[in-house]
Amino acid sequence: MNRQRLVVGISGASGFIYGVRLLELLARLDIETHLVISRAALLTMAHETDYKLADVIALASHYHRADDVAAGIASGSFRCLGMVVAPCSMRTLAEIATGTSAGLIGRAADVTLKERRTLVLMARETPLTLAHLRNMTAVTEMGGIIAPPVPAFYARPQSLAQMVDHSLGRVLDLFGLDAGTALRWGEPDLQSLKKKTCGSEPARDEAATASIGID
Repeated sequence: MNRQRLVVGISGASGFIYGVRLLELLARLDIETHLVISRAALLTMAHETDYKLADVIALASHYHRADDVAAGIASGSFRCLGMVVAPCSMRTLAEIATGTSAGLIGRAADVTLKERRTLVLMARETPLTLAHLRNMTAVTEMGGIIAPPVPAFYARPQSLAQMVDHSLGRVLDLFGLDAGTALRWGEPDLQSLKKKTCGSEPARDEAATASIGID
């Protein structure tokens, strides 16, 4: 394995832009990405953004259909840094917590856990039911990391795009990767951080503004 590899799952929770932006940041870091998009995520994409499926696939190194449980990433022999589900719906969380995967996202997450690799779930829901909390506890006990995309207001974000970038920067920290988008507490320079955000912030803000919850 010459390049470092990371599996990226996009489920149907609100926040499709998190998955898209994650792919952009990983490409900048020269990380080989293996992308899986759930059927529900395609609905969210249509509601929240102007992206087409082909646009998102083009951002990834490799794309796998959500029903392709024979894909390489479904096997423990597939070597990688781990997996991020961005965003992670409560249905996907439940599948991972109970080991009852119905598709490739759940299977790849299960493999990540059993191989003791890093699994990060950007869970998107509020308020949380007892079932949600118990599922989060179960995943945490298995070694996964629940990382809701919570805004860091100490960074004084000027746009939704900057809030998205900071959350993803902190997620990538968990893999030892520095995308240059997370403001470090006690470290200067917010202005230089702002300049590092790439893409059209107004366009990305518009894509990030809609808020629906499809599991």
